Amino acid sequence: MQQLRPKARVLVADDDPAIVELVRLNLEVRGYEVLTADNGADAIRMAMTEKPNLLIVDVLMPEVDGYEVIRVLKESPETAHIPIIVLTAYASDVGAMVSWMQGADSYLAKPFNPDELLVVVERVLASERSTEAN
Repeated sequence: MQQLRPKARVLVADDDPAIVELVRLNLEVRGYEVLTADNGADAIRMAMTEKPNLLIVDVLMPEVDGYEVIRVLKESPETAHIPIIVLTAYASDVGAMVSWMQGADSYLAKPFNPDELLVVVERVLASERSTEAN
């Protein structure tokens, strides 16, 4: 029997285990390979070593916050190309603007609908694929 390749490798970084599990389950059931980190320092390390196709990162995390994770990864030539979706409890235009200015590709406010998450993931990955093709 032929084994299916995952759609993409996604790194999920959030210090809330319930959010991590919600995202992981919803992505895995749709064929994504999911890696997880529970703090910003681990997210940076894993992004550097595992080279995910997408990073989903919470803003408020211990050790290193999500904004710093974005800054570090976007400044590194090895990880600058990885698209990033920011998760945050701050559902404001200011939060979205700060995330975008830091280099995030999209923004999702908590609590979020799992279907909404999947739409954003697919959109960001499709945009990344079309950029790579050009």
